[in-house]
Amino acid sequence: MRTPTPRRITAALAALGLGLTSACTAGGGGGTGGGPKTDEKQTLQVWHGWSADHEVKGFEDAVDGFRKLHPNITVKVTGNQTDDQITNAIRGGNPPDVVASFTTDNLGQFCQSGAWQELTPRLREDGVDLNMFPKAVQDYTQFKGRRCALPLLADAYGLYYNTALMKGNAPPKTMSELTALAKKLTVRAPDGTIKVAGFMPSVQYYEHTPQHIATSFGVKWLTPAGTANFSKDPAFKAYLKWEKDLLDWYGYDNAKKFMRSMGQEFEASNPFQKGKVAMAVDGEWRTKFIQKEAPALDYGTAPPPVSDDRAAQYGGGFTLGTIMGIPRGSKHAEAAWAFVKYLATDTGSLVTMANALGNVPSTLPALSSPGLKLPAQFGTFLNVFKHPATTTSPSSPNGGDYLVQLQRFVQDEWETGKVKDPDQGLRDLDAKVDKALELAGG
Repeated sequence: MRTPTPRRITAALAALGLGLTSACTAGGGGGTGGGPKTDEKQTLQVWHGWSADHEVKGFEDAVDGFRKLHPNITVKVTGNQTDDQITNAIRGGNPPDVVASFTTDNLGQFCQSGAWQELTPRLREDGVDLNMFPKAVQDYTQFKGRRCALPLLADAYGLYYNTALMKGNAPPKTMSELTALAKKLTVRAPDGTIKVAGFMPSVQYYEHTPQHIATSFGVKWLTPAGTANFSKDPAFKAYLKWEKDLLDWYGYDNAKKFMRSMGQEFEASNPFQKGKVAMAVDGEWRTKFIQKEAPALDYGTAPPPVSDDRAAQYGGGFTLGTIMGIPRGSKHAEAAWAFVKYLATDTGSLVTMANALGNVPSTLPALSSPGLKLPAQFGTFLNVFKHPATTTSPSSPNGGDYLVQLQRFVQDEWETGKVKDPDQGLRDLDAKVDKALELAGG
């Protein structure tokens, strides 16, 4: 699959600018009509973000099913397209007919601005049952009741563990078990530096962002009114305490030195793949990377641990995914809807893509399909994805800025010790996030 960098917090920094201008989109074609009927001869322009050969082929193979059903429609697919390119095309009044985005955090901008068309009337007219999607997926494809996207594959997060380094220990189910095992499995050099990390809690370690780890504490990201909730929800303070306590046990300078020595996340030098980290939280795509880059690695997967007070929720986790919609100004909106509905709901097409890209299929029927041909360790992510305790981070009108601000706070102020009072730090964070939301019309 394409490396999931666009879905990570670091990418959201770049996404903020494009979202703030999306309300100025130009071009007609809004609403449920637009262009020729589906049974007329026409050409459909489809943009997506995948670029690797096997990803592009997997998408084309899935689209072939639609082509067979609609031989009158020529589907032209363009890959390696970013949200920035998509937004610029919409603003310029010359968008493609269908777009797919990796950046689920931008959905609030797409829906609120009208840059992506509202799909609810079409869903009702065609009787599409949204219960085919897990609840978390239903949540991340709508914003304040506006459903301007459908899902197209998903990411689920779990705990990877190196079987040899675990030395017979079972994967932890709670955060206290994770802490104890991380300390037990850590190997230090005589000078105290880290040779093997049991688990690296820093938000600077790849996928160990607050968005992925704080979920284990059951955090509620925003208030019902859509404002920041960091100082109001004690789960955030519990997360901060856990993170800092374990990081301090390693020693901040030791942890930074260790992380500077690590390989790239999406290369064979990834420290988990090299046996330098015993346990790590990562997405389902890691199975595909291990298959290619470290085929001899003996590893297992398990649901991510949860805070001790949430033991009953073990088995769930965090999920996000690719979203697909019809941009405002689409010249073939009727055929575009047929295409979006097909790819989002057709089990065969979803299974084809899941097998090719190493992603989680995004409907319940596809999750149980015997056609899935993925590594045994992948089963964990299928189970996490459909678990009722699995959650996602809600959309906001400014591209998940609240997640960006939390990442900055933890990385630059909390881990470094600049902020010593978590309560005051979280109150200041709330004020900063709320100001940004107000400016964005939230």
